[in-house]
Amino acid sequence: MAKERLEIAESDEAGNIITTYISSPSDQAGVSRIDLILPKDTKSLWQTTLDCFLPVGYPQSVTDDYLEYQIYDSLQAFSSSIVSILSSRAVLSTVGVGDAEASPTAALMLSILQDCAGRIATILFAHRFGTAFEPECKMYRLLADVLNDTSFVLNCLTPVFPKSIQFVALSFSSVLRSLCGVAAGSAKASLSAHFAKWGNLAELNAKDSSQETVISLVGMMFGSLVVSYIVTPIATWTALVLLLSVHLETNRRAVRAVKMRTLNRQRATLVYHQLTKHERIPTPFEISRQERIFEYDGVLRSADDKIMGHCHVGGSIKRLLSSTTPKSAEHAPSSKLSLRVDNVVLNDLLQRTQGRKYILGRLPGRHQYEIILKEGVKPEDILEAWWQALASAEGIDKPDAFAQQLLQKHRDALVAACWDLDIGALETRPSVRVRI
Repeated sequence: MAKERLEIAESDEAGNIITTYISSPSDQAGVSRIDLILPKDTKSLWQTTLDCFLPVGYPQSVTDDYLEYQIYDSLQAFSSSIVSILSSRAVLSTVGVGDAEASPTAALMLSILQDCAGRIATILFAHRFGTAFEPECKMYRLLADVLNDTSFVLNCLTPVFPKSIQFVALSFSSVLRSLCGVAAGSAKASLSAHFAKWGNLAELNAKDSSQETVISLVGMMFGSLVVSYIVTPIATWTALVLLLSVHLETNRRAVRAVKMRTLNRQRATLVYHQLTKHERIPTPFEISRQERIFEYDGVLRSADDKIMGHCHVGGSIKRLLSSTTPKSAEHAPSSKLSLRVDNVVLNDLLQRTQGRKYILGRLPGRHQYEIILKEGVKPEDILEAWWQALASAEGIDKPDAFAQQLLQKHRDALVAACWDLDIGALETRPSVRVRI
């Protein structure tokens, strides 16, 4: 017989109680009654509606920068929907809608040409920049909308082009939209992985799609109303410029709101200068306020933001070996399958990097560096190599030991400040590994 009162509480992933089960004392037959107590529905209609578009467990299930990003992302999607309608009207005018002399076959061939050009561009773009989408997701997220807006402007310009140029302009516009799709889709996937704290990536993407659907519907309805009043070229271009300005600014603010926890090249450089110049551990929030959205690939910057040099990560060792060719052998006969190297320089380089998972070599020129990655290299090793390149560009004595000690000293503090050192974000191109 159950003499003690039994109480069981069920709660959702956010900790909100859904149902409470309370048992009453059992009778002589040993049967007890369990009462179900439901909490009072304290949610308003507005909150219930928001639950359809927010991840389960919000706000605990996502990072604290999720809401600000989504607000600006929704605003940019709204303005983009209206611009898309204006752009579509220009395209329809170009292909001959309303023109009795227009050929349906010509319009069909144009559609096929646009589709083919876009698909080919998608393949080439993904092959060339695929590895850079994740470490530079903020840059490519904004770049995607720059490409998309350029496509809109080009579409609106096509009616004034000669017939012979219109097909080329529309095909190029299709290429830009395809590049936008690749960059935006890849960057969004990386950002979603950043936002999802509970491993709820699929559910977060599903809710994001629901948000985009509603915003697009509202944007199309509002755009349909607006486009009926905007009929003159001056009104069209005035509205276009205003909407594109809002679109790009809200996109910039959305990307700026994201506080990435991984260390790509730019963030690794900013953290390095905070550690060496100010002896403090910066947080992802502080670094997000300092980093550029668009940054040159492989640039080494000083603490006062001046360019000190450039560094390539994960390249072939051939380039480094070629840099050790002595001047006396520069004009000696050689082939594509052979190299002439200075053994003294090469042995010194290999000896200094013995025991490390990378080789940092300086190339001819002003602060040009090459980081060669060995088999078994880890993200922390690449971070150490990048910091060594910065230390060398600054003229620090024994930069290899300096970078190693710097990482060992501050590693635990960086992890405590929410930096993720286990994810490699310093390689932006397909790289190779060497075994010595």
